[in-house]
Amino acid sequence: MSPTVFALWMLTVVLDTGGQLAFKAAASHPEAGDGLARWKHMLARPWIWLGGACYVFEFLAWIAFLSLVPLGRGLLLGSINIVVIMLAGRVLFRERLTPMRVTGILLVTAGVALVGIA
Repeated sequence: MSPTVFALWMLTVVLDTGGQLAFKAAASHPEAGDGLARWKHMLARPWIWLGGACYVFEFLAWIAFLSLVPLGRGLLLGSINIVVIMLAGRVLFRERLTPMRVTGILLVTAGVALVGIA
């Protein structure tokens, strides 16, 4: 894997993870109420806008990444986002990692490693 491909891959992982975490932060306030009030509360918070910006830049990095690797390999390498997001959710939001989820993390990581070295 060339340094450019690796850098674009890592950029997509960071931006996708940042977007997901920002959206979670925007939506994680129970005092926001329900329905339209909740949406107004979320739209007034910078987290939702940070998440949207992460996704715009992630889209651009993803297109650049896919222009350099075969689609099948790119999609398989992109699945590492699932692992990073689950681990970040554990660290930042204290979400539970059940034994089944840890097994899934290990399997996805092993699969990405195999694709990465192939």
